[in-house]
Amino acid sequence: MSFKFDVEEVRRQFPACSLEIDGIPIAYLDGPGGTQVPHQVLNAITGYLINDNANEDGNFKAGLQARNIEASAREAAADFLGCEPEEIGFNCSSTQNCYNLAINLSKEFKPGDELIITEIDHRCNSAPWKSLERLGCIVKTVRLDTDTQQLDFQDFESKLSEKTKVVAINWASNALGTITDVKKFIDAAHRYGAITVVDAVHYAAHLPIDVKDIDTDALLCSPYKWFGPHMGVIYLKKEIIARLDFNNAKADDIKEGARKFHMGTPQYEQLCGIREAVNFIASLGEKYADEFIDELRGLDGRRKNIVAGMLAIDTYEAPLAEKLRKGLRRIEGVNVYGPAEGEPRTPTVVFTMDKYNPDFVTRIFGSKAINSWNGDFYAVEAIEAMGLSESGGVIRLGLAPYCTEADIDRVLSTVNSIAAGEYNSFGE
Repeated sequence: MSFKFDVEEVRRQFPACSLEIDGIPIAYLDGPGGTQVPHQVLNAITGYLINDNANEDGNFKAGLQARNIEASAREAAADFLGCEPEEIGFNCSSTQNCYNLAINLSKEFKPGDELIITEIDHRCNSAPWKSLERLGCIVKTVRLDTDTQQLDFQDFESKLSEKTKVVAINWASNALGTITDVKKFIDAAHRYGAITVVDAVHYAAHLPIDVKDIDTDALLCSPYKWFGPHMGVIYLKKEIIARLDFNNAKADDIKEGARKFHMGTPQYEQLCGIREAVNFIASLGEKYADEFIDELRGLDGRRKNIVAGMLAIDTYEAPLAEKLRKGLRRIEGVNVYGPAEGEPRTPTVVFTMDKYNPDFVTRIFGSKAINSWNGDFYAVEAIEAMGLSESGGVIRLGLAPYCTEADIDRVLSTVNSIAAGEYNSFGE
């Protein structure tokens, strides 16, 4: 497949891509912690605050417009995830969404009921379920195979039982880049009648999602990982919404759909940003849709363009990530983590250096205008399982569609210099 991605056109849409530090363009390789934001998202947020800033249902223009803003954001998020608008809920973060779901589901639990989490999960999708141990629930943890850096499916199957009420599973690891075949886990969980909750926070930034295809009961994602504002989106299957008694203000107008999941009125300016983040992805897809005709068969409208946009992003990012991994492996003293080449993975590259602490390396990157991360990224159990916690965790770099090959070259040049001892007195 001959695919030409116009990265410069993409970069022109992101104001941050014009910024420099001491005359050096910033390399935004910190995407796994949150992406930069395009003009149309910024304009939507500021436009709301200037022109339509009001709570809902007042008998004036801005008050009447608020419900329309919420509906348009819900429709956009539904197109992004492949579901119906009434199955979409919003909150401040995915962690808050998961705690809210756990609290509401716990009304059905009794002592001895079992909940399954995994060692590869971000604590967003494990800590809320662990908190239910105080109610007498038993929490089981699926093992991370440290050789393959993938979840052990046999270990998962051994932990399923008639007592299993929830299976919380990570789609893509923000610490290792591992992509899990969640549909296989979901199908197995459903054979025991368990509710499945998928953490797609990291996955959603890189590949298209179809919640109906994987048949999960709930899914979490965060727009700030895919060009939007810092907020959380949750998909809840209609059957789950209908059966639960949600904690909220019990207002008369909160009766149907995932709006019952909200504690109160939403952040309308953020909803404007979410809508336009989806529209930005769709605009990419509209340009590149002809490159993915087979994958888009049966789709139409904005949903078709969203899927095309995510496929274009993946097709651009994957070779850059591969170049980075291969380049790092050629440097003596560098250890690259994640699943084997050819296995499903995100364009998140994780490594350590034998002689240098991850914090030291990322401080050098920062001095070179290379944005990166170090530590465990709240995937504490995964880093512990890999035996990397005591040495400071790992160094993490992640690709976004505004990253360039020149960014990769700068990283590799800097790591070569570190390995050669050129920065041994750095910070003294």
